[in-house]
Amino acid sequence: MMEKNSKIYVAGHRGMAGSAIVRELERQGYSNIITRTHKELDLCRQDDVEKFFAEEKPEYVFLAAAKVGGIIANQEALADFMWVNMVLEMNVIHSAWQNGCKKLEFLGSSCIYPRMAPQPMTESCLLTSELEKTNEAYALAKISGLKYCEFLNCQYGTDYISVMPANLYGPNDNYHPTHSHVLPALIRRFHEAKVEERESVTCWGDGSPLREFLYVDDLANLCVFLMNNYSGNETVNAGTGEELTIRELTELVAKVVGYKGRIEWDTSKPNGTPRKLLDTSKAASLGWHYKTRLEEGIRLSYKDFLDNPVRAER
Repeated sequence: MMEKNSKIYVAGHRGMAGSAIVRELERQGYSNIITRTHKELDLCRQDDVEKFFAEEKPEYVFLAAAKVGGIIANQEALADFMWVNMVLEMNVIHSAWQNGCKKLEFLGSSCIYPRMAPQPMTESCLLTSELEKTNEAYALAKISGLKYCEFLNCQYGTDYISVMPANLYGPNDNYHPTHSHVLPALIRRFHEAKVEERESVTCWGDGSPLREFLYVDDLANLCVFLMNNYSGNETVNAGTGEELTIRELTELVAKVVGYKGRIEWDTSKPNGTPRKLLDTSKAASLGWHYKTRLEEGIRLSYKDFLDNPVRAER
């Protein structure tokens, strides 16, 4: 169990997940939180990471730093996504182990599971068949991170755990027009269409894929909960156990934003994985359940978007 004054390092504290973890730690009264910006510490530079850990000696580490993006970003930069994520996570996990970190929690992604995994996806379906090609590089990097945690536990008796979130959304998201994930991209697209009074908005694919979305502050609550209540080599799924089609999602976002025009579909564009629903029974058995319903979460996200227009320019 973390003490309220335990030295806690949150890697990636400016990102959506990392900033939510910092908020949750502060909300729960943890007072000794260490952070570094990318400018202060480049996690891809092994010497710098080793020096940081040797000097700071954090007792607990939340590894939320990652290079992330949607389908376009992943397809255009497969090598970059693999190298950056692989290098930064290996540097952090290895340095944490070298410097006696009591516990580390690694944040992955539900894309680690096979493209055609049985639904809902249990933690045990990892590596049972091939990955979705559009984000294979990112998935392979994330699988390597969680497996390195597992192997350290097996070989050296560490207490390193991993959590695999569903699609995340919420405050501090990235609303870039082409390099963001589906939900923030839709928020921006419908907002701009409303402002410009466009008659229609065109969305990718045919709207049939099913997706699950988890509000990022709920993830952060689970992350702190797991750090204090879970140990084990197998990852823990973080989701709602509920899904909707991309078509239903677009209609919900349009409703929240207040866009009244037509929604059209460009079927020449890829759909991505047909279905990605997480089996969340393990988290439930530990005593955790999500709190934020999707429509309310989208309302909170849209408010965040309106309050922070600079985010749209990333």
